[in-house]
Amino acid sequence: MERRSFLKKAGVSVAAGASMATLSKAALAADLPTIKWRLASSFPKSLDTIYGAADVFTKRVSEATGGKFEIRPFAGGEIVPAFSVMDSVKDGTVECGHTASYYTFGKDPTFALDCAVPFGLNFRQFAAWTKHGGGLELLREFFATHNITNFPMGNTGAQMGGWFRKEIKTVKDLDGLKFRVGGFAGKVLAKLGTVPQQIPGGDIYQSLEKGTIDAAEWVGPYDDEKLGFNKVAPFYYYPGWWEGGPNLSLYINKKLWDGLPKEYQAIVIAAAAEADIDMMSKYDAKNPAALKRLVAGGAKLRPFPLPVMEACFKAAQEVYAEVGKENPTFKKIHDHMTAFQKDQVLWQSVTEGNFDRFMQSRKL
Repeated sequence: MERRSFLKKAGVSVAAGASMATLSKAALAADLPTIKWRLASSFPKSLDTIYGAADVFTKRVSEATGGKFEIRPFAGGEIVPAFSVMDSVKDGTVECGHTASYYTFGKDPTFALDCAVPFGLNFRQFAAWTKHGGGLELLREFFATHNITNFPMGNTGAQMGGWFRKEIKTVKDLDGLKFRVGGFAGKVLAKLGTVPQQIPGGDIYQSLEKGTIDAAEWVGPYDDEKLGFNKVAPFYYYPGWWEGGPNLSLYINKKLWDGLPKEYQAIVIAAAAEADIDMMSKYDAKNPAALKRLVAGGAKLRPFPLPVMEACFKAAQEVYAEVGKENPTFKKIHDHMTAFQKDQVLWQSVTEGNFDRFMQSRKL
């Protein structure tokens, strides 16, 4: 009888404790402000992978705050042009944005370091550099000068080299080629005679179909299949050496970020981290089947010839030296990144590199 009474009282106490915890959370939520923001993406809604990160992020923020902090995502061009997202966040036209920072390369090459540069970091290396290698601190210093706070929010992994109307057999084949390619890659390829074109994702197909451009790169098989590039250019090259692990980021107007309650800041950080790994996982899950379909449908898969890769690598190093002389901020961050990459490449050549090469040789 005493035991039953004890258990009954204990049960009431536990229930009361749980109720109090619930009420405390409700009270805490009641004290927090209701906020409505807009997020401008650079990407079309048709691409559930790269645009999808904004959906994952905004839904999680809303759920975690009981709808008190709502961020509405808009696709590229809906409220600001696809390539103007960064400026719109800086100026406060929108509260936050999701984009590839190398779209702002023309204003300052340093922007590209938060996304991808030729022969740069892969996904694992970028995550290590920003989370535990001091990279995020350096990038934050730079973005703060533009009234922006940045958060990694998505990665595609190593990309494909794009779709070409004609084969690329030698370095000479790059001369005069009108190529849709973003960021730093265009500056490097220009040294080899290529004519780079920066075109939003939703407009690439028409440009390739009409012959306005001779070749185009986007991301990889899953996205490229959706965009239909295989219908207008037969040769599919790899790897996209200019994007070994391009990072997409959430950019928030710094003044607005600094003014957010700490509870909301913590939720934003967690939601962006979830969206970050979700995008990479989705690409890894969906690209293999898409590549099989493309090849079965007639796409001619080709590796860039080694001499072409070597010429591009050499051109990239020349560009980095030139830019570094003119831009000390770029040099500081790029030198730090490159030093970190050297150790990463050495380490991964012992572990993942050897393991992956062996598994690839098994042809499971």
